[in-house]
Amino acid sequence: MSHFDSPEFLKGMGGKFRPTPPIDMTKASISRVYSYLLGGKDHFAVDRAMADYAEDAVPGVTDLALGNRAFVQRAVRFLASERGIRQFLDIGSGLPSDGNVHEIAHESARDARVVYVDNDPIVLAHARALLADDHTTIVVTADLTDPADILAKAEGSGLIDLARPVGLILGGILHHLHDHQDPGGLTARLRDSLVPGSHIAVSHFLRPPAEEHPTDHEHAVKLEEAFLAKLSTGVWRPHEDIRGYFGDWTMFDPGVVPLNEWRPTPGSAARGSYLMPERNQRLIAGGVAHKE
Repeated sequence: MSHFDSPEFLKGMGGKFRPTPPIDMTKASISRVYSYLLGGKDHFAVDRAMADYAEDAVPGVTDLALGNRAFVQRAVRFLASERGIRQFLDIGSGLPSDGNVHEIAHESARDARVVYVDNDPIVLAHARALLADDHTTIVVTADLTDPADILAKAEGSGLIDLARPVGLILGGILHHLHDHQDPGGLTARLRDSLVPGSHIAVSHFLRPPAEEHPTDHEHAVKLEEAFLAKLSTGVWRPHEDIRGYFGDWTMFDPGVVPLNEWRPTPGSAARGSYLMPERNQRLIAGGVAHKE
C-alpha cells in the first residue's frame, strides 16, 4: 500500500482519495513551462510556445528557472544540514526535476519529511507515480490562495506536525499571484501558523530600480508583459515587496539578494551550485529567515 492510500493520508483528504482532475492541454501551465525550461519532458506545444515567446522578449529566461532551482536546493540543504529542519512544506512545487526538495533534504537527513503542494493536476499525476513507494514524501492538491486548506492537508497527511518547526519553501510561486490576491497577506497567514524555530525560503522575480539598473528594469518590464500576455500571471516586484514576505522573522545573511549571491558554492559539483550568467541575474532574488 502506498502512502497515498494510507489511513492518515485518507483522513487528511476528507476520508476518500480524490481522482486526478483532467489536464487541459490547450492552455499553457506554469509547472509545464518550467519543466520545459529545466530540460524536462512534461510539457506540450502550448507550453513551449509560451517559453519561446518570453525568450524572444528577453533572451535567457532559462537562466531564471535554473537559478531558482539552484537557490531552492541550496536553501533546503542549509535548512536540513545546518538548521536541523526535518519537515518541509514546499508550496508551488511544480513537476519533478533533478534535485527535488526531498532528495536534497535526504542528503542530510534520510528521515526528513516533505509535503509538496501544487494546484496543477499534471503535478499530482506525476508525483503519485514518482513517490508511490516513498513514505516520507507526498504531494497534495491545494492552492496558495487558501492557506488554511494547505495547512490542514499538510497536517492531515501525517507527515507534517505543525507543533514542531517547519521549513516553508515558497520558491518561485509568489510572483504568480497578482496584487489583488494579497500575496503578502497569504504569506503572513502561513508564517503565523508556524511555531518558533520554523524557517521560510522565498524566491521571487525582481524588478530592479530603473535609476540604478535601467537595462535590467527594462527587461523585467518586458518579461512581465510576456508572462501576463501568455500565462495571465508573472509579476516582477521591487526589493522591498519581496523583503516584506518575511515579515518580522530574522533574516539570515546576506538577506534578500539576487539568487547568485545567496550562499553560492563555487566550484562545487553538488546540486545547487549553478550560478546564473550576468545577463539576467538581477531579475530574481530570494532569501531565508527564521522565527525566533
